[in-house]
Amino acid sequence: MSWSLRIRKILTWIILTVSAVIFVGAMAFLALQISGRRRLEQKTCGTVPCLSGTEPVEAGVLSEDWQEGDVLYQGVHYRYNSDILTFLFFGIDRREEAGDAKTDVGRADAVFLLVLDPHTKEMSVIGVDRNTVADVDVYDRDGTFVATEKLPLCLQYTYGDGLHVSCERSEAAVSGLFYELPINGYAAVNMGAIPMINATVGGVKVTALEDLAESGIRKGEEVLLDDRSSYAYLHDRDEQMPGSARLRLQRQLQYVTAYCETALASLKENPALPIELFRVLEKYMVTDISVDEVSYLATQVADYTFNEQMIYLPEGETLQTEDSVRDTSGEVFYPDETSLYEMMLKVFYEEVKK
Repeated sequence: MSWSLRIRKILTWIILTVSAVIFVGAMAFLALQISGRRRLEQKTCGTVPCLSGTEPVEAGVLSEDWQEGDVLYQGVHYRYNSDILTFLFFGIDRREEAGDAKTDVGRADAVFLLVLDPHTKEMSVIGVDRNTVADVDVYDRDGTFVATEKLPLCLQYTYGDGLHVSCERSEAAVSGLFYELPINGYAAVNMGAIPMINATVGGVKVTALEDLAESGIRKGEEVLLDDRSSYAYLHDRDEQMPGSARLRLQRQLQYVTAYCETALASLKENPALPIELFRVLEKYMVTDISVDEVSYLATQVADYTFNEQMIYLPEGETLQTEDSVRDTSGEVFYPDETSLYEMMLKVFYEEVKK
């Protein structure tokens, strides 16, 4: 056999082998995405929020396309967008890696809802004040249910194990606050992971909303937050100043906006970025979102748009409280029901044309 024939056979074998590997890899990636999509859909299949219309439904007023769960508000017929994917994120006031903390599981100091709308290809973020008064299930030290009380939302996480039990109970409290909103997944990330999150996009640039003396950040200056300053910007606050939790939430929303815009731009060049971030956070995170779900979402959000107009912060009133034993901030936040209701319709519902 001539050398040229041998070389052709070797090259043919190499090409076939590489093609087979690529094909198998592509099929595995496709299977991963299909599995991820099915998992996400199954979590909330058939469930809708419990919004009730503010107006009586009379015969002839609505279209023939009225369905259970639809809402009539100010003469407009709305329907829940069942294709929406909603994810709940907590920032836990702990620097350590996630684990079974027996003494102090931490509080949910940051609470966000990430909403992905495949109809409009838009990503929305809803900031939830940690001190929002919600139905919190209280348990004793033995884990026995005591009662459901009106307490700041951040405390629900403490009535758990610092792992999935805390997350599931907190997810139920947030869902209840938003009219039994279906939630497709949760992730609770310890604040100690902030520097690593920041590093995945090379730092985040913001215009400081307030002075943070200990970190040297001054209000109004443009800052590229590094690993150290990003933690201070998202975590620190003056507990002696009224409304400091609300001001910090505004900083957190500002950071999330800048981070998401930077990450979406990076995602076009590096589609694996969400999976890389997922791997980085594993030791600091408790989540029910699987790798195949992350893989599916990574391919979807690459074409999504996101800007400041898609950031929502429910309006309401912050009041002082004397219940400093369970609420160290000494404040509670009562959301404005009309504002919250209209935000629900804008983000999660679509108008049904007659």
